[in-house]
Amino acid sequence: EADAAVCSCSRRAQLRLCLERLKGLVPLGASAGRHTTLSLLTRARLHIQKLEDQERRALHQIEQLQREQRHLQRQLEKLGMERVRIDSIGSSLSSERSDSDQGES
Repeated sequence: EADAAVCSCSRRAQLRLCLERLKGLVPLGASAGRHTTLSLLTRARLHIQKLEDQERRALHQIEQLQREQRHLQRQLEKLGMERVRIDSIGSSLSSERSDSDQGES
């Protein structure tokens, strides 16, 4: 029975230590006085839910930005191809002009 009492005290001390650590992690708001275990656990649960919501929004924003980046990359590649086409048209026109200029001389 003495072992059970020591084990019980140890568990209570461990629980108290964990609750103190939890107090340091969870924003307690203006009423940072004495909290019951239930209120601390409730605040911890709400805080976790808030963090999960923030994470979901951040992931959604990352996905949106990645889609936008892919779209802009495609537009940039398209513009690059158009520039090559325009450059080749321009160079063929200038070579036609230089041929006609030589004929006039």
